[in-house]
Amino acid sequence: MKTRDLMRIGIPPGICADIAKQILQRVHRTKGSAAAALGELKRVAAAPAAFVEDDTYGELARHLVERGPRAQARPRGDAPYRIWGEGLEETAVQQLKNACQLPVAVAGALMPDAHVGYGLPIGGVLATENAVVPYAVGVDIACRMKMTVLDLPVSRLTQEAERLTRAIERETRFGTGAAFQTPRQHAVMDADWRVSPVTAKMKDRAWGQLGTSGSGNHFVEFGTLTVTDEAVGLARGEYLALLSHSGSRGTGAQVAQHFSKLARRLHPELAPELAQLAWLDLDTEEGQEYWAAMELMGRYAAANHAVIHAHIARALGVEVRLDLENHHNFAWRERHRLPDGSESELIVHRKGATPAGAGVLGIIPGSMGAPGYVVRGRGVAASLNSAAHGAGRRMSRTQAKAQFRWEDAKRYLRERGVTLLSAGLDEVPMAYKDIDQVMAAQRDLVEPLARFDPRIVKMAPAGERPED
Repeated sequence: MKTRDLMRIGIPPGICADIAKQILQRVHRTKGSAAAALGELKRVAAAPAAFVEDDTYGELARHLVERGPRAQARPRGDAPYRIWGEGLEETAVQQLKNACQLPVAVAGALMPDAHVGYGLPIGGVLATENAVVPYAVGVDIACRMKMTVLDLPVSRLTQEAERLTRAIERETRFGTGAAFQTPRQHAVMDADWRVSPVTAKMKDRAWGQLGTSGSGNHFVEFGTLTVTDEAVGLARGEYLALLSHSGSRGTGAQVAQHFSKLARRLHPELAPELAQLAWLDLDTEEGQEYWAAMELMGRYAAANHAVIHAHIARALGVEVRLDLENHHNFAWRERHRLPDGSESELIVHRKGATPAGAGVLGIIPGSMGAPGYVVRGRGVAASLNSAAHGAGRRMSRTQAKAQFRWEDAKRYLRERGVTLLSAGLDEVPMAYKDIDQVMAAQRDLVEPLARFDPRIVKMAPAGERPED
């Protein structure tokens, strides 16, 4: 009996399906009626409370009761979702709809910066019940933002541009395999990396890449932060700030690939369009191992940013006035109101989406030539307390390289006072949506508190395979 057959009679995947299979195996060994046993399993799934004391079906019934009324495998297509923004890619919208067809899906949302991704679209938010979808977290696990406001006058951006440039060039590394010959130090490397064979195997590589920035849309840049609301933690005015965007590097990618393949093997029943949305039940050893590895990658990604910012501040000999940061490729355990009005703990995946609970601060960047914003979440339930994570691409990398020329991009940046140290043509500002249109489309989700305008920008040079 396959998991997909049990799902048809209301038995959810994971530990409940495992127990049901054990029951059927016992029936087979004792030469009992498989049809009768399936009939009983269907009755247990429909009314588990009536079977909690049953000698044969009690264990299954108790697990079903503990999981609540949503434990039954629901028919496809009934998880509600909400979309912000207009004119989004039809393929990205369809990816969200596909995700909401999963039997573990509870609700979904799509942010105005959305574009196509693996499984769940970038800008996609998915709430599930007791299950984690590796490709709904993303390949670059815990990709995140960090901003440090430095105790330097804004005038240093022009007066000491060379000094600031040297600090970026020396204190981080860009490129797919970028690493430091002498590893940087951080307490995250003292954590238990044996939570998964993947992380254990990759620890030495991760240590070498600690404090590096990778490739794709990852960047480190200096710019001007204009504070308009003191809720940021600073008085109104202009400040010199350092902003970075990157994730868990090669180790996070290996974790994502390993567990995505494992999830697909565990769910052969999924239709082709849902295969990349295969999940791991958190009641299982595989689900717990992925969760532990994901959380470790979250700490490691945060450490990458902490090391970059600390070394740059030290190189410049300046004090830090403020730090802000947030993940935007991660899964969280959160309590949310369900469509039926009840509340439950859910697994909320934000793949290229910023946490935006009421009062929560976050950073939403634009592009190398467009502003970003420090925002405060409004806690909108329909968005699962989420917002966009940036401007979002308006075309593929291939299209951008075919359509744009460096002379156009350099003129665009020069007009905006931006010095670009390195990047690929696929990352030019024109390849991205208008950040202010994105912000307008989500004005009900977040409130801008400050604006960041990039001035000195470094990304991976052309030719690097994107990690984002």
